[in-house]
Amino acid sequence: MNTQRPSNTFRQPPRPRQPHPSSYRSQPPGRWRQFRSYVQQRPLLERVYRFLLKTFLVLFLGSIGYVILLKYVPVWVTPLMVSRWVDSLRTDEPSKLYKDWRPYDEISKEAALAVVASEDQQFPTHWGFDFEGIQEAIRENQHRKRPRGASTISQQVAKNVFLWNGRSYIRKGLEVYFTVLIELIWGKKRILEVYLNVAETGPMTFGVEAASQRFYRHPANSLTRDEAARIAAVLPNPRLFSIKNPSSYIQRRTRWISRQMRRLGGQRYIRNL
Repeated sequence: MNTQRPSNTFRQPPRPRQPHPSSYRSQPPGRWRQFRSYVQQRPLLERVYRFLLKTFLVLFLGSIGYVILLKYVPVWVTPLMVSRWVDSLRTDEPSKLYKDWRPYDEISKEAALAVVASEDQQFPTHWGFDFEGIQEAIRENQHRKRPRGASTISQQVAKNVFLWNGRSYIRKGLEVYFTVLIELIWGKKRILEVYLNVAETGPMTFGVEAASQRFYRHPANSLTRDEAARIAAVLPNPRLFSIKNPSSYIQRRTRWISRQMRRLGGQRYIRNL
C-alpha cells in the first residue's frame, strides 16, 4: 500500500509584476508640478507668486476678521457715506451727514417690518439670495425699460458696508462673497440692524433714526406704521423721492407697503430672526 501523500495539484497564482522604479519617472508630471517647476526656475516669477499668495491670504483672513469685528461694533461709516460726502464737496450742496446709530431694540419694529415688506419679503427664510426673485426679475426686465433689481437686504448690506459704488463682475463676485460671510457670521437680526442704520433714506441721510429725527421730529422707536412705510417707500431712490414731501407715487407705494405689512402678519413675521 502506497502511503505517500498525494502532491498538491493546485498552483499558486503568479504574483503581479511590480513596475520598475524607472517606469514612474517616465510618467509625465501633473499640471501643478509643472507649474511649480516652471516658477521655481524663474526667481523673479517665484517672488511675484509668493507675494500674490501672501496678499491673498492676508486679504482673505482680514476680511473674515473685519466681518467678525462688525458683528459687535456699530458701523459708523460706509463707503457710500464717504462717496456722498465727497460728492457734496464738489457742489454747493450741504456736506453735513445725518446719521445716528441705534441698536435694533431701540428701533420701532414697524420700521424693520416695513423694509422687509418693501425690499425683501423672503428675508427671514433665505440664505442671502432670493433665486425665485432673480428669475422673476429676469423675466420682467425683458419687457421693462428700467431693469428691476432683485438684491436681498443681505446683498444690499454687503454692498453698502464693504464695497464701492459701481458695476463690475469683480464687485458682484465680492458682493456674493461678503453676503455669504455675513449670513454665516452675523445672522438675520444683525444684518437687519445694520441695514436699518446704514441704508440711505434721504439726501445725506442714512438710517431710519436719522430719517425719523430729520423728517418726523421724533426718534425711530416711536415710528408709526404709516411713517415707517413711507421711509421704506423711498428706499429705491432716496435722493429722488422725498419722505417729507411725498409724491403721488410715494403715497401709493406707502399704502401698498402698509398692506403688505398686514398681509405678512405684522411684527410677528420678524419676531424670531
